[in-house]
Amino acid sequence: MSKQRVPSYRHHRPSGQAVVTIDGKDHYLGKWNTKISRCEYERLIGEWLANGRRLTPDSQKADFRICELLKAYLDFAKGYYLDDGRPGKEYVCMKHASNPLLEYYSRTPVIEFGPLALKAVRQRWVDAELTRKHINMRVNRIRRIFKWGVENELVPSSILHALQAVAPLKRGRTTAPESEPVRPVPDEHVDAVLPKVSRQVAAMIELQRLTGMRPGEVVIMRPCDVDRSSKVWVYTPVDHKTAYRGHERHVYLGPKAQEILSPWLLRAPEAFCFSAKEAEAERNAVRRQNRKTPMTPSQAKRKPKAKSTRAKRDAYDVFSYRRAIKYGIALAKVPCWHPHQLRHNCATRMRREFGLDVAQIILGHRTADVTQVYAEVDRAKAIDVVTKAG
Repeated sequence: MSKQRVPSYRHHRPSGQAVVTIDGKDHYLGKWNTKISRCEYERLIGEWLANGRRLTPDSQKADFRICELLKAYLDFAKGYYLDDGRPGKEYVCMKHASNPLLEYYSRTPVIEFGPLALKAVRQRWVDAELTRKHINMRVNRIRRIFKWGVENELVPSSILHALQAVAPLKRGRTTAPESEPVRPVPDEHVDAVLPKVSRQVAAMIELQRLTGMRPGEVVIMRPCDVDRSSKVWVYTPVDHKTAYRGHERHVYLGPKAQEILSPWLLRAPEAFCFSAKEAEAERNAVRRQNRKTPMTPSQAKRKPKAKSTRAKRDAYDVFSYRRAIKYGIALAKVPCWHPHQLRHNCATRMRREFGLDVAQIILGHRTADVTQVYAEVDRAKAIDVVTKAG
């Protein structure tokens, strides 16, 4: 679908004025072909483009509804929160946060949405037993929608100011449950899963446990992103969590990590090291080899669809990677864990053996306070010190 054309600057002959038609309404700009009318045209078109190719005059703001605000914001967010050219995780989170507004306050004018309405939405999440921290994050996302509305002159600033008065839920002062802290995975649980998953997923698990990479960093590894010119290899992800802030991320690969990664570097420089499509082909080959009944002629002639909706991609994403691990956990019959916990494994080991400052560098954190969240204190070491000290 083509984008809406930019309205043109026109001459209104009966009045001798310049005119532009936006959203079906004529806006008269002053005398035709003058500097003032040209400037007025540029101003209106600039506001129209900045506001998602629409104008919301002051006379319409009183009737501007929540559903209209959400549509305008999500259209913006769909092109803003991108991951590999597609709407990313934050866009999905914003949609989840806005769902109650769309369900219960869709036809409510924006100027009537206040702190009590926000607290009513929040209470629905409390009743649904979402964790306290998650609820506070969703409330902040709703405020972000209204802040965007103020920025684009869709929402009066007084509405945002009122919503900011809603205090976050406090620990021990709400019935919302607390989230469990993320802990490292016991190594025996990880080792039990490795034989149950594809060799691609097993390699990613091992690399994460050794290097502390985020799941989103390990799934996009490519040979061209790995500097092998020195004794310790350095992997620079083409995209990472804090890239939008201008931060660089370097992952250091020692001998053990190099041994795991080396076979996956024998491919085109810009090809992904760990291919979901390749893993699927290997799995299907094993299934055909272990097939007990012969293939029928119709099955032998069957060709894959040219545009299958379930076709495997060249690279894993964090969701398919996590699903593959979950499948391996079910086969191994061990307690459930997720790939982000492997980052905690690395952080705890690095802190125990080399100190907090080294763990900070390995994980790529800007401050040691963030690393404290990931690096579990080695209680065995503390107990040993106390025992010796009496």
